[in-house]
Amino acid sequence: MKHRYKDLEQSIGYRFRRKSLLELALTHPSFRYECSESSDDNQRLEYLGDAVLSLISAEYLFNNQPDAREGDMSKLRSRLTQDRTLARIGASIGLSPYLRLGRGEEKNGGAERASNLADAVEAIIGAAWIDGGARAAGKIFKQVFLPELMALQTAPTKSNPKGALQEYAQSHGFDIPQYETVETAGPEHDRTFTVEVSACGQSWSAAAGSKREAERRAASEALSALEQPQAEE
Repeated sequence: MKHRYKDLEQSIGYRFRRKSLLELALTHPSFRYECSESSDDNQRLEYLGDAVLSLISAEYLFNNQPDAREGDMSKLRSRLTQDRTLARIGASIGLSPYLRLGRGEEKNGGAERASNLADAVEAIIGAAWIDGGARAAGKIFKQVFLPELMALQTAPTKSNPKGALQEYAQSHGFDIPQYETVETAGPEHDRTFTVEVSACGQSWSAAAGSKREAERRAASEALSALEQPQAEE
């Protein structure tokens, strides 16, 4: 395992002291499900990494955007941590060949699946936090996430349906939209989540392979319906 991840470590800007943590971050649930020798997968590390990335990006924006309002910083952080951005980062560092997947998941293109790449990226920064603390996670943020954040700051604002729905609701006197996972279907390694969003006194639902993407799709459905009357006026 010593040299297996050398190129990946160079790409992320951090060399793990405990390579087993990096390997775990790359282990998809389907691999653990099929391999009797593997007793864990990257989902807990992904959970930790999500929190770590949110904290580091919030701290960076707070320190480097002194004139930015809370809402602007929240939108930028949200765009950095959404699945599409994380998957793009995973592809840019060449993560796909390193993912440890079950045979079925690999056969069905799991190495290129956005949700798998996004989960692994977050799991890696979570693993780095355990391996070397804030300093280690900060190195990865500077190497991998900061260029993306800078690009998001200078690029035209792309579609952010959850943020747009929140702005719409609040500007029309309603509470912040509420998201609820109403159904989880499929095997553990290939789940489909159905999320319902309640906004402006109405509800919409959508399904996807991750809760975040399902929320985004539900928000898009809500926006399409809510903005339709305005278009007709």
